[in-house]
Amino acid sequence: MREDGGRTLKRILVAGFSTRHVVLSARRAGFEVYAVDHFCDRDLRQNTVSCKKFEELSELPGLIREICETFLIDAIIPTSGAETLDCLPAPVLGTDPVTAGRFLDKGFVQDWFSDLGIPVPPLARPGEFPAMLKPLSGSGGWRNTVVNSADDIDAWREAFPDEPFLLQKLVQGIPASVCCVAGYGRARALAVNRQILRGEGPYRFGFAGSITPFDHPLQEEMISCAERAAAASGCQGILGIDFMVSDDEIYAIEINPRFVATLDTIEAATGMNLVKIHLDAFQGVLPDLTPAPAQYAIRRILFADRPCEVTDDLSFLSSRVADIPVPPAMFEEGNAIISVYGTGTSLAHAQEALDTTIRVVRQHIR
Repeated sequence: MREDGGRTLKRILVAGFSTRHVVLSARRAGFEVYAVDHFCDRDLRQNTVSCKKFEELSELPGLIREICETFLIDAIIPTSGAETLDCLPAPVLGTDPVTAGRFLDKGFVQDWFSDLGIPVPPLARPGEFPAMLKPLSGSGGWRNTVVNSADDIDAWREAFPDEPFLLQKLVQGIPASVCCVAGYGRARALAVNRQILRGEGPYRFGFAGSITPFDHPLQEEMISCAERAAAASGCQGILGIDFMVSDDEIYAIEINPRFVATLDTIEAATGMNLVKIHLDAFQGVLPDLTPAPAQYAIRRILFADRPCEVTDDLSFLSSRVADIPVPPAMFEEGNAIISVYGTGTSLAHAQEALDTTIRVVRQHIR
């Protein structure tokens, strides 16, 4: 429980496509937490007073109203899919919907970064291949693809009809991100992360985990660009800026005006509580310095390589896994099954711990 602008915050509703990471952080910060979520996995249910599941994003506003009216919610924290909702029945602690909506448009973001003097992948000229095709809206990178011909573009259009997109020149590098907290025209970087992508298949650019910290010679340049962008954005609270970084160049990819998917590894590596930092930003309080990580943390999302099922309750692994399926759970090929963690004083030790837990988890996937 805490005071926020004269209001007492006790009951927080986290709403969006995926909320588990924010819910657990809010619980650790001492709040009574509720959720509207697409998955409602075992650990989300265990850490919320009430969890409402939705199939389509159009169901979100009604379910939010239902929980707010039933439990007298003090504040709402939006995650992916809920960034632009307005006229909600409780105060929203997040970037305002108009500002969030602008930054969910990748075409706008391309021009906005350029206006700030932050490098972005150049747009591809008509007929210039190969190129990176990105839908103008959406998160997680799962619809991004490399196209090598006009036929490839036509095939993407057939899969996603009436979906606007942009084409960028391919840039080489490692996917990375900087988590920032912003408020009142100021910003502070909290962590530099390496993004883990799926790497193969039709969704090879989809998010599949993260490593914190990401040690790279250009990390200070990423931090500088991210803090400048976050401060100028008008966003409030926690947000993320994605990059591609090579040995000698960085390119800003997008800005995410919401809680970052890298929250788990950031909190595990640094000991910070991002919900607390998020709420402090609404009081104009930002950390004085970028915190030094105490250890390495890795999160890896396991995806089904075949139709499979989980019939055991994996809650006994809750210190090493998250997004725990409610058994019996069936998964089609390509579906996300569970998140697995590894921590250690070195990246090698963290990877070893991750691999050990993956082996244990796979014994329960049939």
